[in-house]
Amino acid sequence: MQQLKCCILIPTYNNAGTLARVLDGVLAVTKNNVVVNDGATDATMEILANYPLVHQIHLPNNKGKGNALKIGFQEALKLGYDFAITIDSDGQHFPEDIPVFLEALQQEETKNVLYIGSRNMKQHDVPGSSSFGNKFSNFWFWFETGTWLSDTQCGYRLYPLREIEKLTLYTPKFEFEIEVIVKAAWSGTLVKNIPVKISYDEAERVSHFRKGPDFARISVLNTVFVFVTLFYIKPRDFFRKIKKKGVAKFLSENILGSKDSPRKKALSIALGLFIGLSPFWGLHTLLVLGLAFLFKLNKPIAFAFSNISLPPFIPFVLYLSVQTGVWITGEENFFNPENIMDNLVALKGLKTYLIGSFAFATLVSILSGLIGYFTLTQMDKRKIAVKNG
Repeated sequence: MQQLKCCILIPTYNNAGTLARVLDGVLAVTKNNVVVNDGATDATMEILANYPLVHQIHLPNNKGKGNALKIGFQEALKLGYDFAITIDSDGQHFPEDIPVFLEALQQEETKNVLYIGSRNMKQHDVPGSSSFGNKFSNFWFWFETGTWLSDTQCGYRLYPLREIEKLTLYTPKFEFEIEVIVKAAWSGTLVKNIPVKISYDEAERVSHFRKGPDFARISVLNTVFVFVTLFYIKPRDFFRKIKKKGVAKFLSENILGSKDSPRKKALSIALGLFIGLSPFWGLHTLLVLGLAFLFKLNKPIAFAFSNISLPPFIPFVLYLSVQTGVWITGEENFFNPENIMDNLVALKGLKTYLIGSFAFATLVSILSGLIGYFTLTQMDKRKIAVKNG
C-alpha cells in the first residue's frame, strides 16, 4: 500500500449494521483508509467515533454514492495517494481480497489501469435482478468501449486517481460507477476485471439501490453514451488509428490483412459505400455500425468506406446523385453549386435527388462490392500459391 501510494476508500450511508466489521477487516490489512459518510441518519456517526485514526469526511446531506466517491477521490489526492481501492460498507466485499488488486497492479505493465472486481454471479445467494442488471451493463460497456468485461457493476475497484482527476464527471448516484469506467476507457485507461469473493447475506446487508429510479438513470446514461460512441468516439478512434498507422499500413493491416473471407469483406465494402452515399446525412455512422453488427460484417471496413461522404467529397456526391436522378426521372437539372442546398431545403428537386441518391448508392456499392470480391479472391489465391511454393 505504501509503495504504490494506495488507500482504501469507503463510501457509507446507513450501513451501521456492517460498517464496524468492514472497518475492522480493512484495518487488519492497512492503515491507509478514507471513509466518506454520505449524510447517514443511523448510528454511523457513533460507530466512526470509535475509529479516530481513520481519516473521515462527514457530509451534511446524502447526495449519492457517486458524489461521495468524487469527494473521496479528491481527498485521497490531497493526502498524496495515487490509487484508491473502493470497498462498499454493506459487508458484501471481503477485505482480504485487497492484496489481489495490489498484486495485479504490481505485475501490470501500465499503471494507467482501472480494476473492477469480478463476482461469481452464478453463486446461489446472488439475486436474479443483480445478475440481469450486470449482463445488461456488460453489454452496453462493450458496445461503448469495445471491451468485454464479466462484471461492470461491482463496487470493489481500484482507481488510478491521477487519471480519474482528468475526467469530467457529472453523475451523483449509482450511475457514476458506469460513467467513470466508460469515460476512463475512452480516455485510454485500461479497464480490467479482477476475481473477488462476494457475500449477499440478506439478513444483514442493506442496499440503497432503487431498482426503478436508479436503473432508469443508468439506462438514460447508456442511451447518451451510445450516441456519443457512434457520433464521436468511433469516428475519433478510427481517424486516430489511421493517423497513427498511416493510410497504407491501415489498409494493409485492418482491411486487406483481416482474416475475414473475401465475400464478407466485399459485402462490408458495399454496405459502407451504400450508407456513405445515401441521403441519411447525420446518421451514417449509426447506420453503418448498426447494420454491420446486425449482419455480422467487418465493422472497420464498413465504417472506413462509409466515410466517402467526408466534407471535401460532399459536393461531388451531391452532384453525381442529382445527375443520376435527372437521368432516371428526366426532370430538369437544378444543380448549381451555389444554390443546391437551398433548392433541396425548399423541396425543389428533392424527389430527383432522393431517387438519384439511392440509385447512385446502389450502383456504386454493387460495382465496388463485385470488384472488391474479385480482387480479394485473387489476392487470397496468390497468397495460397506463394505459401504452397
